[in-house]
Amino acid sequence: MLKDLNIVKILKTALGKGGDLAEIFGEEVTNTSVVCEDSKIEKVVCGTDRGVGIRVLFQEKTAYAYSNDLSEKGLIELARGVSQAVQGEQFTKDIDLRKSTSALSFPIKKPPQDSELSQKVAYVNQANSTARSFDPRIQQAQVTYRDTVRKIAIANSLGNWVEDEQIRTVFLVRVVAREDETIQSGYEPAGGLLGLEIFDTDPPEEIALRAARRGILMLTSPRAPAGTMPVVLGSEAGGTMIHEAIGHGLEADHTQRGLSVYAGKVGEQVASPLITVVDDATLPRKQGSFVFDDEGTPAQKTVLVKDGVLQGYLYDLLTSMKESVASTGNGRRESYHFRPFPRMTNTFIAPGNSDPEEVIRSTERGLFVKKMGGGEVNTVNGDFVFEVSEGYLIEKGKVGEAVRGATLTGNGPRVLREIDMVGNDLGFAVGACGKEGQRVPVGDAQPTLRIPGIIVGGEI
Repeated sequence: MLKDLNIVKILKTALGKGGDLAEIFGEEVTNTSVVCEDSKIEKVVCGTDRGVGIRVLFQEKTAYAYSNDLSEKGLIELARGVSQAVQGEQFTKDIDLRKSTSALSFPIKKPPQDSELSQKVAYVNQANSTARSFDPRIQQAQVTYRDTVRKIAIANSLGNWVEDEQIRTVFLVRVVAREDETIQSGYEPAGGLLGLEIFDTDPPEEIALRAARRGILMLTSPRAPAGTMPVVLGSEAGGTMIHEAIGHGLEADHTQRGLSVYAGKVGEQVASPLITVVDDATLPRKQGSFVFDDEGTPAQKTVLVKDGVLQGYLYDLLTSMKESVASTGNGRRESYHFRPFPRMTNTFIAPGNSDPEEVIRSTERGLFVKKMGGGEVNTVNGDFVFEVSEGYLIEKGKVGEAVRGATLTGNGPRVLREIDMVGNDLGFAVGACGKEGQRVPVGDAQPTLRIPGIIVGGEI
C-alpha cells in the first residue's frame, strides 16, 4: 500500500518541526456482512475502505491526522499539518527503512474472499431456520455473519517498516424466547483469525442450537437465589472476568494516569498463588491474534501475573517511551481513523492442576456459571458487575437445576486473591473490546476456577 510513495520524505515532513517519532499507518479493509432478522435477510454490506494515518510523538504527547487521499502530494500535506502541533527543532537525521518479517504466520484454509456471497447468505439462513424451529416459544432470532480482510502497512522514523494481513470471520446467533410475561435471550458467538473453516468445527446449525437451547433453558428456569456463596466458573464461561477485572487495569495508559488499582504494584502479590495471567497475540486461530500490532511491533506473549505476583503491564510505543521500556506489542487501533493505545489481545488465566470435576465435587453448595454475559468494571478500584447468561445451582457437589437472572458483584483484586481452585482445562471466548470509542477484536479465556464467596444477585 505504501510501496509507491516516498515514505522517507513524508516522515521527514511530519518531523519538520521536531518530534520523537513519526509514523505512517496505511490500511485497507474489505468487509462482508450479512444480517438476518424476522426470517429475512435485512442487511448485506460489502465494501472496502482505504486510508492512511500520520502520527508524531513529542514530549509524551500525540499529534494525529488521517485521510483517504493516498496520493503522495496529499500525504505530504497531511504530514505538514501534523507537524504544526510540534514546537521544536527540525529532524535532520537520515531514515533507513528496513522491512521486517516474522516467522509467525496464520494460514487461512478457506479464505472468505474466495467464496460466493450466496454461500454466506446460505449459512445465515441455515442458522435462522434451525433456531426458529427449535421451539415455538422462540419469538425472535438474529443471525449475523461477518468476515474482514485487513491489510496494514506501517513505517516509522526509527526505520521500521512492516506489513500484515489479518483475516477474521465471526458468526453470531441471538434468540429471544417468550412465555407469557417472561422473556429470556440466548446468545452464541463463534469466530477468530480464520476463514470459512470456522464452519468445519462449528456448523451454522450447531451455533444456532446452542443459542436456542440457552434461551429456552433460561426461560423455563427459576430465578437464581441471592446472597454470598461459592461460585465455580466453568471453562466454557469464557474469560470475561479476567478481561474486565484485571486486564484493563494492566493497560499502561491506565496505570500511568493513576486510573488503575494495579498502578505501582509490580513485584507485589496481587492474586492467589494459583493465578497466572497471560496476554498472547501469537495464538493460532484466536480472535485477538496478529503478526504485528498496529504500530509495527511483533506480536508477543506477555506474562502479566505469575503465581499471583504482578510482573508488568501492557505497553504501546508511547507508554513504553514514558517508562523507558520496550513495547509489549499491544499498540492497537480500530482503524486508520484512530491513534493507537494499549489494548489487550488474547488474555487468559493459565490452567492449573485441579480436575474440573473435582472443583465441582468439592463445592457443597453454590452457583456454577457455564456461560458469562456482559459486564463492566471500575479500573480505579477494581469493582465489577457481571451478568450470568447460563448458570446452575451446585448441591452436594453436583451440578443441579438451571437458574436465570444471576449477576456477580465483587472486587477484582479481592476475588483474584481468594480463588482457591484452578482447573487444568481452558476455554476461549470470542469478543470485541471497547475503549475510548474504539472497538478491537479480542479473545479471552480461563480454566474452571472457584471463588469461595462472592455476591450473587438474584431472587431474595
